[in-house]
Amino acid sequence: MLVDKSHLGFGKRSWRYSMLVKDGVIEKQFIEPEVEGDPFEVSDADTMLRYINPEAKAPASITLITKPGCPYCAKAKAMLEKHHMAYEEIVLGQDATLRSLRAITASEMVPQVFINGDHIGGSDDLEKHLA
Repeated sequence: MLVDKSHLGFGKRSWRYSMLVKDGVIEKQFIEPEVEGDPFEVSDADTMLRYINPEAKAPASITLITKPGCPYCAKAKAMLEKHHMAYEEIVLGQDATLRSLRAITASEMVPQVFINGDHIGGSDDLEKHLA
C-alpha cells in the first residue's frame, strides 16, 4: 500500500484506504482506485458509516451566516441547538464580508440559514422550517 506521491508534494505514503476490523479480522476494506492524482472517493468516513448501517440517516449539513451581536442570529442558533442540529457558523467581519453575503444570498440580512444546500432564509424562516 506504499506509494510515492512526491510529484504531489507528499513523498512516500500509504495509499488511501479505510477498513473495518472486528476482533483482529478485516471485515471490509475501501481502497481508493488507482488513478492519477490523489483520489478520495471511497475511503471517507461516510462510505464506512453507510456500510456499517445503510439505514442510518446522515445529519443535515447546516451553515449559518451571522454577525456578532445580532439577536436574530442568537435566536436561530438557539433553535438549531434546541433541535440538536449541529451547524457551521460563518461570522461576518471574521470569516466573510458583506459582499460575500450579498453574492451568496442577494441580501444583507442576517442570519442566513442553509440546510443541505437549500437556502432557508432568516430566523423566522428557520422557525417555520422546523415547525
